[in-house]
Amino acid sequence: MNAGKTLTNYERWQRFSQTVVQGFHVYANWLVGISWRRFVVLAIALIIAANILQELPPFTWRINHQVVEDPIDAEEPPAPPTPTPAPAPAKTAKPQIKLDKPLHYEINIDEKGVRIAPSDAANSKPAASAASDAAASAPAKEDNPPAVHVDLPPGANAAQVKQAIEEAKQAIEEAIRDARDAAQESAREAQQAERDAAMEAQRASHKLRNTTTVVRLGDYLVNLAVLFVLASAVIKITYKGRIQAEVKAAQATETAEAESLKRQVVEARMAAMQAQVEPHFLFNTLASIDHLIETDPPRASIMQKNLIALLRASMPTMREANASGVRDLGRELAVIRPYLEILKVRMEERLQTVIDVPDGLLSAEFPPMMIQSLVENAIKHGLEPKAEGGSLKVKAEIVHGKLAVSVADTGLGFGRAATAGTGVGLANIRERLSLLHGAKASVSITENKPSGCIVTLSVPYRSCAQDEGSQA
Repeated sequence: MNAGKTLTNYERWQRFSQTVVQGFHVYANWLVGISWRRFVVLAIALIIAANILQELPPFTWRINHQVVEDPIDAEEPPAPPTPTPAPAPAKTAKPQIKLDKPLHYEINIDEKGVRIAPSDAANSKPAASAASDAAASAPAKEDNPPAVHVDLPPGANAAQVKQAIEEAKQAIEEAIRDARDAAQESAREAQQAERDAAMEAQRASHKLRNTTTVVRLGDYLVNLAVLFVLASAVIKITYKGRIQAEVKAAQATETAEAESLKRQVVEARMAAMQAQVEPHFLFNTLASIDHLIETDPPRASIMQKNLIALLRASMPTMREANASGVRDLGRELAVIRPYLEILKVRMEERLQTVIDVPDGLLSAEFPPMMIQSLVENAIKHGLEPKAEGGSLKVKAEIVHGKLAVSVADTGLGFGRAATAGTGVGLANIRERLSLLHGAKASVSITENKPSGCIVTLSVPYRSCAQDEGSQA
């Protein structure tokens, strides 16, 4: 079970990787297929879309909730509310006597009564009557201790005076005690008011506050879009070069295969033509030898020797030519000479031949069987149908840096004989030259004076001896 599960996971991974690779190639091919202008427009649109989407769900969303605001943790603590001032106590509750310094009273006893007043107040007004009038007419200031006035009845005696003094003393003590109690009560009320204000401020500072938390997942969306655009540009540049290289390689391979196929087809055609010509030529030659044995044995012997030379020169070189595609001009002429000698025996005085090839060109490269095809066509369609025969000349020379080999006859002319062919031989020669040398090779047909035609093959000059030396 574990092995099967592992294999399944591996297959899934293979499928996933194949899908990713295929998607990459599809995207890369699409990038290569669009223009740079369109690519820039799409890149700008992608960056703008990323800027818009980063502020929208699901990349960004907001959460509203309530929190207890702490003035210590708050970034900008709200100003505490102004505490409500404590209600001012009534004037009756205010202390009438300040106890922060010792009290000094001055007692005056006269016929009007007993007057007890602070020593300062007494000093401020030297006259006792003035003090009594001021005390009676204006209320005592808040900051001055109270003054006590005890009126004596007319004709009061000492006992009464003493009693009045005691009453005044009691009144002063009560006043002092009331003032002290009032001061203490006022202080307690002020402290309580301060505590209430502080508690109210603390309660107000710890109030509920609505807050919004923003969750952002799209902060890097624009950066990812820019990175994606840059990666796409790199893929577009590199993948385009790769595709172009692959296309060129495929075209080169296809061209090479096509040329190889064409070459094989042409070689097959040439071999088929040669297979058709050679038996006919051999049969005619053997028949001529058989006839000459009875009538002219010396000429039969010469023809037989030329046939043997022809076969010895042509058979091995044909196999080598099919392998290499070219051979030197000397070996090609080694086939032409015995072939023409055999034809001269058959046609007797009706055929004259000339081979004009310098020794320095015998080592030059030349495609095989082409001169032989041209010679066969010249004799078969130009000289044999002509009653008086004619001459045939094979010439090789260097023209404008190229090797030019021409076959000239004085026969009936191109296409004028009743035995004129279909032109397949010349077409095959042109196709073979095109495959071997391209536009550097050519075939030209011109009229010969006074009659006949000249067929010239031009190929790039190259010596087989130089090739052998360079390879060595």
